[in-house]
Amino acid sequence: MSMLTPPGMGGQYRITGDKYPRMRPPRRRRRLIVGAVASAAALGLIGWGTLQLIDVFTGGDKASASVGTKAAACRAPVSPSPSARTAVLPAPGRITVNVLNATTRGGLAKDTADELKKRGFKVGTVGNATKEYDKKVTGIGVVLGPAAAKDTALPVLATQLTGAEQRTEAGRKGGDVDLILGDGFKNLNSAQAADKALAALRHPAPAATAGKNDRTHC
Repeated sequence: MSMLTPPGMGGQYRITGDKYPRMRPPRRRRRLIVGAVASAAALGLIGWGTLQLIDVFTGGDKASASVGTKAAACRAPVSPSPSARTAVLPAPGRITVNVLNATTRGGLAKDTADELKKRGFKVGTVGNATKEYDKKVTGIGVVLGPAAAKDTALPVLATQLTGAEQRTEAGRKGGDVDLILGDGFKNLNSAQAADKALAALRHPAPAATAGKNDRTHC
């Protein structure tokens, strides 16, 4: 192989093969690659920062709503105010009771009426039951009244006689209610038990707390 010296080299390089040496040092290419990678990374960071700013200015309300909803779900349940139930339950002194005997035992209606009067109820008619109920009430008794008394006077009167059936009559007028004594009747509840039942009716206990596994995770 001949010894060649490229023009312009001034004899600085000596060629011993049949190929010319690379005119650009390899390090320069590496620098270009590193620079390109750094530029791409910088652009990526700028883009990510821009998205974060957009999210801050446009998503704040949604985040607040989400937090508010979760906070509301984690609040303890609020029990209804007892006054809401008390308002529709009349006092015994505002209830007129007709005491009717559907059994063959004499004097049962009078004795029961006297006891109800002692407990504050007004007493209306005292006597035998109508043909519809006479000798046909096999249970303790029936508390009967107009439809308007379903959630007012009837449950109050029923606290005096546990197990009495509560019924309403369609089209019945007036505010009086009937206590029809049946074959299973012996005595009214004790005054203490009746007062306790009436208090529970006016101020019902709050709903049972959810179990540990049923709680909302906050």
